[in-house]
Amino acid sequence: MNHINILRIPDYVTVFSETESFTLHSRYSEKTWFAGDIKVHTVPGKNELCILLSAPDTAITRMHLRWQAKIQPGLRFLGDDWERSYGTFEWRGLVPERVMPWYFLIHDGKRTDGYGVKTGARSLCCWQMDSAGLSLWLDVRSGGVGIQLRDRQLEVATVVTRQGDSEESAFQAVRAFCKQMCDRPLMPASPVYGGNNWYYAYGNSSHEQILEDAKLIADLAPSSSNRPFMVIDDGWQIRHEPEAGFNGGPWNTGNEKFPDMAGLAESIKEMGVRPGIWFRPLLTKANVPHPWLLPAHRMDNYEPGPVLDPSIPEVLDHVTTDVKRLTDWGYELIKHDFTTVDISGRLGRDMGRQFTFDGWSFADRSKTTAEIILDLYHTIREAAGNILIIGCNTVGHLAAGLVELQRIGDDTSGRQWERTRFMGINSLAFRAAQHGTFFAVDADCVGLTNQVPWEMNQQWLDLLTRSGTPLFVSASPDAVGPEQKTALKQAFALASKEQPLCEPLDWLDTTCPCQWQLGVQTIHYDWFGNQGIVLSQDQRML
Repeated sequence: MNHINILRIPDYVTVFSETESFTLHSRYSEKTWFAGDIKVHTVPGKNELCILLSAPDTAITRMHLRWQAKIQPGLRFLGDDWERSYGTFEWRGLVPERVMPWYFLIHDGKRTDGYGVKTGARSLCCWQMDSAGLSLWLDVRSGGVGIQLRDRQLEVATVVTRQGDSEESAFQAVRAFCKQMCDRPLMPASPVYGGNNWYYAYGNSSHEQILEDAKLIADLAPSSSNRPFMVIDDGWQIRHEPEAGFNGGPWNTGNEKFPDMAGLAESIKEMGVRPGIWFRPLLTKANVPHPWLLPAHRMDNYEPGPVLDPSIPEVLDHVTTDVKRLTDWGYELIKHDFTTVDISGRLGRDMGRQFTFDGWSFADRSKTTAEIILDLYHTIREAAGNILIIGCNTVGHLAAGLVELQRIGDDTSGRQWERTRFMGINSLAFRAAQHGTFFAVDADCVGLTNQVPWEMNQQWLDLLTRSGTPLFVSASPDAVGPEQKTALKQAFALASKEQPLCEPLDWLDTTCPCQWQLGVQTIHYDWFGNQGIVLSQDQRML
């Protein structure tokens, strides 16, 4: 396989405004492309290509960089996702329409090469491959309208590549490339493990129930200095309204089932367990000025309620106050959720090449959507201080270096094994390479309930325990018998210590790997049992 040189000047550069497209030309310097007031610099450096944009008068929406290259047949390609994955990762043949956000890999049977942009880009970046070359699309919109740069030069993205080695596995090559894309990964000081009762309670919880769960976690944990967590998920907040489909703030107090949030954190600590808490920072029914809110029409047939506009400095101050309140209450881990869908109006599975609809804008049109998301992540990071952060429904390529843990896939389940298999195993296999190179990857919980067969959950628990990644368990009290307690005790003893990172061995051939390298052992899991895929009675995935 010939490595494709994309650290050179592109063959074509096209820039789009809200009404027309501009084919740029390099009239004076091959590194600089012009059309009217629009100027794009494509500057090769040492092992990278920097892309910069200037457009004082024209509102720019997107950029398209094109490199011509003859792509040989018989190759396989792997791309990333915009935010969480949705069970769709796979090595595939050449599909010109396939959108590959952030980075992609090419495998020829012996060597694996990587192509992508560095984390923390100021644009939303995706790749497409065809038999004649490859394209990089850079979304620089502010919401759904063109960015108004005026006199500012935008550092759009930095392109990097890596040529693999035939002596390394495809997984090792992906991991090495992830390390190259992220200059400053952020990891927790110790392995993270513990409980989160979402997948048996689904928000129907209470102060007393959380303490019972924390006691179980404490009893099962080893007597080491690395203590487990108990994470309080959605359901504690004053405006928890599941019947109305609302799960936002304000985040200034608990509800009648959670009357003392600071006291609850202290009680959890007294058990030898570290308290964690979930919140949705941008959705709120707090009494805020109406100009602080994003326009509702950006939503894709979905209106959760009033959503704050993170491009407004006062909104970021509001989020800072909320985060500091959670830390002042004594919580040692904060899980912030739903910011991607709240900002874009879409889940990652529905985006394709369009992160959000056209036609709506933030209050501040001088920053790209990517920059505004980065500002929000930085705000939460700074407000949290040394408290651990889990990003959920967050953009991993922008969150890298700003969260210690990242939920890498959509929800697993305490109601249906098939959802856990589809979402959890796929995300762990295809994003484990980001563990330690971007952040600690969280493939989500073991939903230990009587609705999910123990013989399946036992395997999922074993894989997560020995994967080297965080382990969270939602253990319904009525599903934890002697066998389960023994398994959980053994799992926590291992998960509390550093473990070698898992490696999927058959991931080139399946979306649900069964063969895994776990330390010095090669383990085979049976994810399908005797009946294969079993959905709910109406064939839905819960």
